[in-house]
Amino acid sequence: MNIPVDIAPDQDLLVQRTAEKIAFLLIEAIRLRGTASLVLSGGTTPRRVYELLTTLSFAKRIEWSAVHLFWGDERCVPPHSPESNYRMVREAFLDHAAIPPSNIHRIETELPPETAAARYEEEVRQAVPQDGRTPPAFDLIMLGLGEDGHTASLFPGTQALEERDRLVTCVYVERLEAYRISMTFPLINNARNILFLVSGKGKAEILRAILTGGEAVYPAQMVRPVNGNLVWMVDSDAASLLEKAKHS
Repeated sequence: MNIPVDIAPDQDLLVQRTAEKIAFLLIEAIRLRGTASLVLSGGTTPRRVYELLTTLSFAKRIEWSAVHLFWGDERCVPPHSPESNYRMVREAFLDHAAIPPSNIHRIETELPPETAAARYEEEVRQAVPQDGRTPPAFDLIMLGLGEDGHTASLFPGTQALEERDRLVTCVYVERLEAYRISMTFPLINNARNILFLVSGKGKAEILRAILTGGEAVYPAQMVRPVNGNLVWMVDSDAASLLEKAKHS
């Protein structure tokens, strides 16, 4: 495997290492450019990372007032819904960190899906520096991995996988009978850093297939930074089949 894979012995250490990685990249971005942009993902393990980032040891090191927060994808539910990624982040992170409201860029999921996607694309273009020729470049995008190989809300078999012009799109996921809003691959792949966070035995088979496979079969394999860095942060349960694949 040529892609860097950081395997933690357990989920606790995975959360700690991920928080440290995020802190390092944000601090470096602020040092170089005076500001930092972080794209968040939903999920149980990311929630633990966000909770850790609000603790005093990180608050002393990270200038949160210089950090702008975005969401890689969102369910089309009201922001107060238990299914909302924004609500999860607000409860775990925003309510406890000194981040100015103007630095919090949530997806307006109370709007119709197409409108919400278009509005968020414009928000990204306005809030993240770009040179006019390429998509905006986030300092760090966090991604998760579904057991079907999806990442963000880019699901197998959806037209969003082929999107090359839009930076944010609405996605109808037939098996879920629901709309999602998601950043697209042109925007994701232009990031300076991309971090996949994967935990648990339930992800072991799909992680093995993605990291040891060849041509893209799963959406997550289409994450290929143009000029940035990609790292997989995983725990030993999720990585349990990787060593077997090496020696098979």
